[in-house]
Amino acid sequence: MVVGIGIDIVEISRIRTAVDKWGDKFIERIFTPPEIAYARSHTLPFQHYAGRFAAKEAIYKALGDQSVTWKDITVINDVSGKPSCSVKRLRAGTIIHISISHSKYYAVANAVVETK
Repeated sequence: MVVGIGIDIVEISRIRTAVDKWGDKFIERIFTPPEIAYARSHTLPFQHYAGRFAAKEAIYKALGDQSVTWKDITVINDVSGKPSCSVKRLRAGTIIHISISHSKYYAVANAVVETK
């Protein structure tokens, strides 16, 4: 049963501006170590930071749980490249499906939360 959906779009330049202004403090406040490593492994890391930022926002909206923080959510890719996430303190039987896409200027993500 679907219990929530969420979507978010982010201008990649907004993420780059935040990193330019606050540096690693911004990155470490929002992203988990696996997310940071993933973004930094790419030639254009800001697209990947923006994608994960959008995914976290979409997940937050879909969950509807205001106690969830940035670092409670980790967005990773499986071996085939499909994005997935883990959320701390998630109720048993809850499944979150996510999709992330980006262009030169924008990153977008959606999330669907379902329970068994």
